[in-house]
Amino acid sequence: MDWSADCAFPIDDALEIIFIFDQIGNIVYANDSAKKKLEYGDDICSRNVSDIFPNTFQSAEIGFETYFPFGHEMQNLNAYRRNQTCFPVETKIIKSDNPDGYYICMANDTLEKEYLSREIEHVREEAQQALKVKSEFVANVTHELRTPVNGVLGNVRELLEFVKDEKTLGSLKLIERCCGDMNKIINNILDFSKLEAGKFTLEPRQFNFRNMLDYVKAQHINKITEKGLGFFMTVSPQIPENIIGDELRIVQILNNLLSNALKFTSVGKITVEVVRTARVKDRIELFFIVKDTGIGIDKADKDKLFRSFSQVDASISRKYGGTGLGLNICKQLVELMGGKIEAEGEKNKGTTFSFSIWVGVTEEENLALSQEDTGSARPAIFKLSQAEDEDDSTDNVIVYGTPENIETLKKNLSKLILCVEMENWEKAEMFMDTIRQLSEGAPREVSRVILKLKMAVQKGNYEKVNAEYEELNKFL
Repeated sequence: MDWSADCAFPIDDALEIIFIFDQIGNIVYANDSAKKKLEYGDDICSRNVSDIFPNTFQSAEIGFETYFPFGHEMQNLNAYRRNQTCFPVETKIIKSDNPDGYYICMANDTLEKEYLSREIEHVREEAQQALKVKSEFVANVTHELRTPVNGVLGNVRELLEFVKDEKTLGSLKLIERCCGDMNKIINNILDFSKLEAGKFTLEPRQFNFRNMLDYVKAQHINKITEKGLGFFMTVSPQIPENIIGDELRIVQILNNLLSNALKFTSVGKITVEVVRTARVKDRIELFFIVKDTGIGIDKADKDKLFRSFSQVDASISRKYGGTGLGLNICKQLVELMGGKIEAEGEKNKGTTFSFSIWVGVTEEENLALSQEDTGSARPAIFKLSQAEDEDDSTDNVIVYGTPENIETLKKNLSKLILCVEMENWEKAEMFMDTIRQLSEGAPREVSRVILKLKMAVQKGNYEKVNAEYEELNKFL
């Protein structure tokens, strides 16, 4: 019988092994793939199915014996070649409706698949081991770095109590600030390494939510107001006093977003809004909005914000500093808390970061929440944002040469000179940074004077600062 001719497709050319055997197990047909892979050639039709699957089929007085479940389900077997070597196959054997009772065997060689699976597993194990080694290395290095930095910091703080010379005192304060910045970078690298290795765990506990926000506000308000910016914080009354969450990590996210807002904002204000947006049993969703009137961001660059080691613009890190890890860490922390973080903004029109997290509430708070109407949470955001939009008028201030820009530049120059007179060089650098931001797009001769002024401030050169200040005033 020409089995191949009876089929709707040319099974001789099929890649899988196909052969047919009768009721006593004798093979009556095999396609080319079966002849080649089983290495019998045309002699395969003189063989029995027990030669191919000796562990599954045994010859009997009449026919064969087997435990194989005939049907359409695939089974894993070992197929034996002519030289008695074997290889794994996925096999199904169907009993035909033919009165003669033929069996059709179809098998796929899985040797290559198993080999690749082992290779993939080996690569996965190597990758996990490499990640473990990297995490341990980063942890050890950051620990080794933190020890000398903290040693320097401790000694500097001791010296600050005894040193009276203003110039030396200024240098020591600069070293203290640099050590603090170094510790922040070390902490970011360590957090990032733990997050990437999947070894970062949250530590939820009960805490007073408004006390936490007061702490965050106290950390930033002086620097923000000293820069001449407004700072507003609004908290919905629908948020309970006590919640259950990782207070340290919520503070870390807010600190990062507020530090960025301060860094990239020269005029205007920074606002923080917190509302409750959902409740499921004993858990609530908190929605945070951190909004500034700073340099903003192009819509096309939003995706770059939360990538590891990424800056929207390569020049950003040179202008403002930073490792490019902060926002990526924020994103991973927010996701660990069951929420998500997003950014909206326009170039030179400020940026708005919003993120949500899920936290727990105590039994008493949950009972009180059950009696409240939660429908007014989202309109509260709209009203507050609408009121702010009417008040936002910083567009002209950041465009060099406009009356508003020149007036703001003069005010910041006056504050800078006052800081220089008081020999507070740290605050002078802060106002210098604002002046540089306000003078973006200035003519070349103005930019050159501002650069010289910045260098003089960094070096603490009183005479040079005054000279460049007078020169800049001529242009203004």
